[in-house]
Amino acid sequence: MTQNQPPGAPRARAPGPQQPPPSYPRIPVGLWKRCLGVGLALWAPAAIVTYATKSAAPLPTLILLGSFLAPVAFVLRAYERHGRDLGVSLILGCFLTGGTLGVLGASVTEYELPRPGLGTYVGAGLIEEAVKLGALMYLLRRHTRIRGPRAGLVLGATLGFGFAALESAGSAFDAAVSLRGVGVRTLLETEVLRGVLTPFGHGLWTAVTSAVLLAYRRPDGRFRFTAPLLGTCLGASLLHALWDSTHGIALWLVARLAHPDLARALFGPGRPPRPAGGQDHLFTLFAVGGLFLVALVGVAWARSSAHRDPAWRNTP
Repeated sequence: MTQNQPPGAPRARAPGPQQPPPSYPRIPVGLWKRCLGVGLALWAPAAIVTYATKSAAPLPTLILLGSFLAPVAFVLRAYERHGRDLGVSLILGCFLTGGTLGVLGASVTEYELPRPGLGTYVGAGLIEEAVKLGALMYLLRRHTRIRGPRAGLVLGATLGFGFAALESAGSAFDAAVSLRGVGVRTLLETEVLRGVLTPFGHGLWTAVTSAVLLAYRRPDGRFRFTAPLLGTCLGASLLHALWDSTHGIALWLVARLAHPDLARALFGPGRPPRPAGGQDHLFTLFAVGGLFLVALVGVAWARSSAHRDPAWRNTP
């Protein structure tokens, strides 16, 4: 009893222990939408200024914004809904470090592949998916408690989006610089197309393979190269190869319908023939339709992997 407390009054309670703060930051709901909206509001003026002035000064801003905007927005969405308990440092590590290791590894290993040809697309798909999976294993080598399909989907998608962002930046730079100077129109077309297709590419394929990788991870943190993992890697690589070869397949189909004798040369060395004026619409239909079918298969595969894991619906 304190000196100023009257007799019979209840004793004041000492303040109890404070509830520990959550181990993950409180990211506001819908931050990814604001990030996407603000990024588009910044990218559009940069595109207009670059196109109007033909100056190379805004090119780094234009390329970086256009290449990273969609991948960062989707990573924020994945973290907000399903990956808060994984930690920001691991998410950033998968996006930046994993994406960089994947791009460098794929660039080195694909250097000796023959060009062009259908075998090149298959080889590139196998190499890139294997390199991205190896980068994820390297990043998780000390995080032995992280396992399960849900963690694999989130971290695999994050690493794949980091790979896609850096690859898109390289493609945009290559499209902008030519022997005739800065190709602004080609750059803008490349960034818009890649931004729209970002959700259906590297992030999707790496998420599927990583979900199987972490689903079969041992309790001691060791990775197991099981038959389901190898089969999933092969399937994701084939989807990757089909995605990359859609343009060539569309040309092959158009030539097959118009001139059967030219069909064999389309995947051989040299520049493939372009469709004639009356065949442009048919070529666009085949090309866009092929991308749509590959994307549909990838989305259905990823949703099936997520729905098989109850933790995907019960994340914090």
